[in-house]
Amino acid sequence: AVQALTELAGRLDEETMRAWNRRVEVDGEAIEVVARDALASLGLIEGPALRVVRREAVPRVDIVAYLWARRTEIGQLTLRHLLLVGLSLAAAILFAVPLGLILERARLGAESVIRLIGLLQTIPSIALLAFMIPLLGIGVTPALVALFLYSLFPIVRNTYTGLRDADPAAVDSARSLGMTEGQILRYVRLPLATPVIMAGIRTAGVITVGTATLAAFIGAGGLGDPIVSGLALSDVPMILSGAVPAALLALLVDGLLALLEWVVTPRGAGAR
Repeated sequence: AVQALTELAGRLDEETMRAWNRRVEVDGEAIEVVARDALASLGLIEGPALRVVRREAVPRVDIVAYLWARRTEIGQLTLRHLLLVGLSLAAAILFAVPLGLILERARLGAESVIRLIGLLQTIPSIALLAFMIPLLGIGVTPALVALFLYSLFPIVRNTYTGLRDADPAAVDSARSLGMTEGQILRYVRLPLATPVIMAGIRTAGVITVGTATLAAFIGAGGLGDPIVSGLALSDVPMILSGAVPAALLALLVDGLLALLEWVVTPRGAGAR
């Protein structure tokens, strides 16, 4: 075995290794067949020689046809991606909106807490995902936690800002009518803050869709899978089979959240 490995030294280039990897990962050939052909091409065993396919010899691929041929797989990956985004974003909304309410009521130390949460946004997303591995292992759970943490800042900040900057004249008018602070929050501040809060949720949604593609690096699946595999194999169509749906999904999520914002915002709430 040592002698065989010694004979391989200096005889393999990166392009050849990629061609072999492509036969296994993309073309679905048995690894034993590829290994046999590889050894035969190097003269280590007798048998059919491998005809190495160079990148420049590969014909151009019709991207649309390629995506259509993989539509079932892309659909499954998209559903997985939506699951990651939906669960993490829902958890972030349920946590961040009440936290923004509490911070607006307390005021003392609110800016410091928001800045502390904002520090999470300065951590590169791939580093945050990697940091979760020693804590939670690999798979869906660490990805959900990382995406949840990454979604918090825009929602907390916008909730706090929207409530704090609610039209003072409207708040004073409500007080003059004898409304309690709870009633003012429910009937005045929250409706006025809704467009700002929803803007934060939309920002978090788009961020989460993009960041979730990196979750494939820790085994969470989703549309990042073909991107990671395509990068490893220098396979542009495979990369696009993940990148294009992810980009379209980000636009779709933003559009749906914009529609939700229009539905839940009381008419005239955005007027100042």
